[in-house]
Amino acid sequence: MYSSYQLLLAIGMVVTGSINTLSVKWADNLEAEGSDGKPRHFNHPFFQSLTMFFGEFLCLLFFKLAYRYHIKKQYPIEDSPIVKGNQQFNPFLFFIPAMFDMIATTLMYIGLTMTFASSFQMLRGAVIIFTAIFSKIFVHRQVSVRHWLGIFTIIIGLATVGVSDFLSSGTGSKSTNEILIGDSLILFAQIITAAQMVYEEKYVVSNDIPPLQAVGWEGVFGFLMMSLLLIPFYYINVGPPLSDNSRGVIEDFPEAITQIMNNKWILIALIGNIISIAYFNFSGISVAKEISATTRMVLDSVRTFFIWTFSLAVGWQTFNPLQPVGFLLLLIGMCIYNNLLRAVPRRLRTVVHYPTDEPIIGGEP
Repeated sequence: MYSSYQLLLAIGMVVTGSINTLSVKWADNLEAEGSDGKPRHFNHPFFQSLTMFFGEFLCLLFFKLAYRYHIKKQYPIEDSPIVKGNQQFNPFLFFIPAMFDMIATTLMYIGLTMTFASSFQMLRGAVIIFTAIFSKIFVHRQVSVRHWLGIFTIIIGLATVGVSDFLSSGTGSKSTNEILIGDSLILFAQIITAAQMVYEEKYVVSNDIPPLQAVGWEGVFGFLMMSLLLIPFYYINVGPPLSDNSRGVIEDFPEAITQIMNNKWILIALIGNIISIAYFNFSGISVAKEISATTRMVLDSVRTFFIWTFSLAVGWQTFNPLQPVGFLLLLIGMCIYNNLLRAVPRRLRTVVHYPTDEPIIGGEP
């Protein structure tokens, strides 16, 4: 039986996890006058990536406050699931995973401007496939028959989601090519995310660094690097659909600020994303510590359902019967991979499997 605190964490994880995606998509759909005085959609994926890293940075502030509180009250650090862990490490250890996170998050945000919010969330399930492959190659982790069965089911689910997007492309404002490019960018981003997770497992988890602190340091490096990149991006011209700003550049930071000033709902959407990113990372790590990492995986899948139903309710996409089929296949594949289905033969469970008791450290777009 779960305690009130555990239930609050679980509900908070689902709610803020859903807000993560929905707030970004909401901002994408909002219109405001740009620098040239013409109304246009808020198409600023690099700026949104910057706000995501700021949300991760808040995790570091929360960790520091919690750590100082435990020291001041003389509470045992080793008894706290939030602050316990190794403090003797080089912060630059997080630079590489932060760069992986920056590239993957930006690609996903670009893809989100071209496809549906529910598809964005479902396609992110592909990270399991690439994580298993990279873990086998670089960490020499054994992948069992059960894992390959789960991966095969996930691939079928992803293909089903892709077909549903292709069939739905003619019923909305998105063209077929635009949706296919968006889905492809999201899938490609999962390769980079998988590389981030394997790096974190090999160098971060092995050093017993508190996950919330790790997320925060990645936010610091990601925020600083993205801030620097916004300068050259302001002068590099690209064509649509990669740019939808008055200057036709990769990212027009001044115009993003102008649009925010002209439409306060965009500011609310961005603030919602920042706060939800921070709380989602905290609640996700806490769920893994207080309950289990498999529960965290299930809750992460549940939010996909809420994102899909919300997108249907507000008219961001039309209903396609293939999409719930794809979602169900993805969920079954993840359950098989994480050994949550009792129907899996016992002999397949005896093989060494990928650990599900370690919380995923990487940030959450």
